[in-house]
Amino acid sequence: MTESDILGPVPKLPSPRAVLNRLVTVGALSATLVVSAIAGADHWVRVTAEDHVHDLGSVPPAPVALVLGAQVLPGGQPSAFLAARLETARQLYRAGKVKAILVSGDHADWDYDEPGAMLVWLVARGVPASQVILDHAGFDTYDSCSRAHRIFGVNRAIVVTQDFHLQRAVALCRTLGVDATGVGDDSVRVYRPQWLRGEVREHGAALKAALDVLSQRDPVFLGRRETGVDAAVSDS
Repeated sequence: MTESDILGPVPKLPSPRAVLNRLVTVGALSATLVVSAIAGADHWVRVTAEDHVHDLGSVPPAPVALVLGAQVLPGGQPSAFLAARLETARQLYRAGKVKAILVSGDHADWDYDEPGAMLVWLVARGVPASQVILDHAGFDTYDSCSRAHRIFGVNRAIVVTQDFHLQRAVALCRTLGVDATGVGDDSVRVYRPQWLRGEVREHGAALKAALDVLSQRDPVFLGRRETGVDAAVSDS
């Protein structure tokens, strides 16, 4: 009795070409699924934000402006992108379009404080500290919008960020319970590499936003109800 009689026939392995063809097919299908998912997320963002994006002059008044955080430089100075957002919010406040400003950003580490830097910038330029409310757990746009509604009780707001980010921010806030309009900044478009990087990043960010909404995840931190926005709006 031979070894083949005992073990049975040896299965024929696929050729390297066949393996490669299968990998290419799987890769192509996966890429198609990803592209389709991104296209669907982009469409959701556009449709949800449609007719809710304005300029400073045409945006309807709202009780509060929600300013989304961005990079703070060493020493606590807002980056050009963040400073431009803050200037937009300052103009909204000065024009009487909003009564309070909710600044939402990353303060996960004690030595990195986006909301604190935003407060200092606004107060130094004439916005009363009593009208600026800090959200220290706005780690991404989803968290900022969700916490604005669930923690700070915001039902209507003007969202402030850069133009390339604005539709996604408005779409998320509207989906998460805030009747949001948006005002975007394009003054920092002069920083062309950073601006283009932001535009490209938005496609993947839109997909993440859609997945966050579908999963209905909680923000990283929730906590107790905060009344700072209520007090600032009622006192103004």
